[in-house]
Amino acid sequence: MRRFWTVGLLAIWAVVPFAPAAAFPDRPIRMVVPFAAGGATDVGARVLAEAMTPHLAHPIVVENRAGGAGIVASELVARAPADGHTVLINNTSHSVLRLVVPNAPIDVTAALSAVSVLSEMPMVMLVANNHPARDVREFISLARASPGRFNYGSTGGGGTLQMAALLFLNAAQLDLTEIPYRGGAPATLDLAAGRIAMVFDVALTGVQTARGGQARAFAVTSPARSPALPDVPSLREIGLDAEMNVWQAIFTASGVPAETKAALHRAIASALGNETVRRRMTELGVDRILALPPAESQRYVTAEVARWEGLLRGRIQPGG
Repeated sequence: MRRFWTVGLLAIWAVVPFAPAAAFPDRPIRMVVPFAAGGATDVGARVLAEAMTPHLAHPIVVENRAGGAGIVASELVARAPADGHTVLINNTSHSVLRLVVPNAPIDVTAALSAVSVLSEMPMVMLVANNHPARDVREFISLARASPGRFNYGSTGGGGTLQMAALLFLNAAQLDLTEIPYRGGAPATLDLAAGRIAMVFDVALTGVQTARGGQARAFAVTSPARSPALPDVPSLREIGLDAEMNVWQAIFTASGVPAETKAALHRAIASALGNETVRRRMTELGVDRILALPPAESQRYVTAEVARWEGLLRGRIQPGG
């Protein structure tokens, strides 16, 4: 009897194929943003999520988890199941997170793995409409004449707003007072209200602020002028060495299988290959749309971590 059942089972297995592994994704994907809603990374996340969804079997849900200079969101993604259904979107500020939170519960460079570097764009130097300066040279002249008189908005903790401002202040040898905010959006609101003098904002939102008349764009941090703001000079044009291109990238927990990261990248590449999406991102201020594959993205991010840690070690106060 035992032999009969064994033979019978073998016969059944011979004609009934094994069930294939579940296709990815098998449920909605969480895209975690480490900053408040309304800022550049949040805007980029929502544009990308909308563009990727048609290329996946399930939608992407954007979730804001601000706090700890980005470590809160980074840890959430790093400790999520390593199945690719929870991803992080972050920007250049990821590069200095180890400096900002030296005693963090995770080492982001080891716990997170890059899936795709999405894009590059400059920072925009925005100045309040009620500020007496008419251009960046006059702004520098007035600030030098009155050290500490003017202030600037920053997300602190090694965020891109702080990184760009520090590069500018060091290059121009200026003394301005830093006003910390929880995100770029509230800083821009105070700039528009004239409560602070200056903000360096990511082009993805800074271009819209300038076009809408809430503040004036005095300069961009890219090597040359941005196509989105052709009348605005680069800082290099006026002789300042404060170049900065901000990138945005998608990360997963480092244990996510290579084939899952490849599936995510295929959806990203398809989304960013759409001409309507590319045009929309260019209009928002993105200079270069990249959609780099995982291995190349990891090399890119590793190089950026080394660059920014070297540049800003000692200039950024630990905190968050």
